[in-house]
Amino acid sequence: MRDTRESRLLLVLLIAIAFALITVDIRGGEGSPVDGARQAAATVFGPVENGVAAAVDPVGNAIGAVRDSGNRHDRIATLEKENAALKAKLGSDDRTNSRVRQLDAMLKNAGAGQYGIKGAEVIAIGAAQGFSWTVTIDAGSDDGIRRDMTVLNGEGLVGRVTTVGPSTATVLLANDPDFTVGTRMEKTDELGFATGQGSRPLSVQFLNGKAKVKAGDRLVTFGSSKDKPFVPGVPVGEVVRVDPSGGALTRTVYVKPYVGFTKLDIVGVVVQAPRQDPRDTVLPKQPAKTKPKPTPTVTVTVQPNGDLVDGSGKVVGNINEQPGGGDAAGDAAGNQQGNAQQPDNAADDQGQG
Repeated sequence: MRDTRESRLLLVLLIAIAFALITVDIRGGEGSPVDGARQAAATVFGPVENGVAAAVDPVGNAIGAVRDSGNRHDRIATLEKENAALKAKLGSDDRTNSRVRQLDAMLKNAGAGQYGIKGAEVIAIGAAQGFSWTVTIDAGSDDGIRRDMTVLNGEGLVGRVTTVGPSTATVLLANDPDFTVGTRMEKTDELGFATGQGSRPLSVQFLNGKAKVKAGDRLVTFGSSKDKPFVPGVPVGEVVRVDPSGGALTRTVYVKPYVGFTKLDIVGVVVQAPRQDPRDTVLPKQPAKTKPKPTPTVTVTVQPNGDLVDGSGKVVGNINEQPGGGDAAGDAAGNQQGNAQQPDNAADDQGQG
């Protein structure tokens, strides 16, 4: 159709008629005068619409499936990322079991010493404030942590708190060269001071230069005034070497600490000191020493007839019996008879000569 004045008037007329029919249909409600025409149109064009829909729906479904597949792929990728993040947060089974064991050991030590502790996790390790052996824990002043509090774990003394922030704190480790703690020897109560030496054993100077010290002796913290910075009774380590005094007033004793400072994970900050000194109760139980089994001694006497008789009077053998089944007396008699015949044989040999 060409674009003429008549065609434009026809288009305007058709639009006006359409609006009029729509208005009449709306106002008529269920009794609309065009309802019959609508039903007739549905009867005529319904099968055509169904056929077209049947032909078009698979294509539409395919397009929708392709579109939704992208969404499903994104959802799967999101779930995989969330699962990986959860696994990373929980850690492997071995690491989880290790942390459970560490926590259990620390709680046992805290219970034995009656220490009130605040559990924390080591989140960083490295130099801080000029110290060479420090760690950062995820507990701070908001958790009740204060400066100069004792830090321990399931093995023994870890160190002391030096710097505190709202949610983190810095711990100076016991093996740092600037770290010194008062010690008390198990059983003998000899007092001394232990100083860190990095990766080497702690160096301990005893107040009594003539104190009897040997390898295997164990030390705990002596405690500080008002329990700051150290509470008493925390295991420190075990003596591994004692250097002679060499004319000095004191001897140098080297102590291997119980704590492995290069593999710290779960620690506890002592926020409440014990009511009384736990002494040596927090030290691990030493394995029982096995006594060597005595070798049984059997006393055997020889009877006149050659029988061997043990302490209970039981005959256990005879000195005349030999492994070959013959007896010594018979063999001796045979030997004597053979020796007696030797001269005659010698005489016969001479006569033949």
